[in-house]
Amino acid sequence: MIYKTDGEIELLIERFENCTVSEKEWTHAAHLTAALWYCLREPDLETATGKMRDGIFKLNAAHNVPNTPTRGYHETLTVFWMRTVSDFLGNIKDRGSIASLANEVIETCGDSGLPLKFYSRELLFSPAARAKYIEPDLAK
Repeated sequence: MIYKTDGEIELLIERFENCTVSEKEWTHAAHLTAALWYCLREPDLETATGKMRDGIFKLNAAHNVPNTPTRGYHETLTVFWMRTVSDFLGNIKDRGSIASLANEVIETCGDSGLPLKFYSRELLFSPAARAKYIEPDLAK
């Protein structure tokens, strides 16, 4: 269990949005937690994904992380994880606290290698997949 209180998640999101979360703290679990936050708070997946995308671009700029064909923001991965978290929420019967949901999404979807079940490594890590969303080339 990573989160004990909803306040911990609120603080993470506040720090993400004001670009004070450190690179070390911006883990896969933190990404999933932010995705969960936006999926719960926004009216649709497209809006939630836009908030996540904008936040990552801002955070990268604050950390001087360049967005290049090989580094920085990755559109296909962002869309993949937002859809994964949205699907997770669609399958949840008991929506307890956001902390319990975050812990569950991290436990359920925490394998950072999950996209490679749907994408070949070559496609997923291509400059094209980084720049714009590309449909999976393996399983769907």
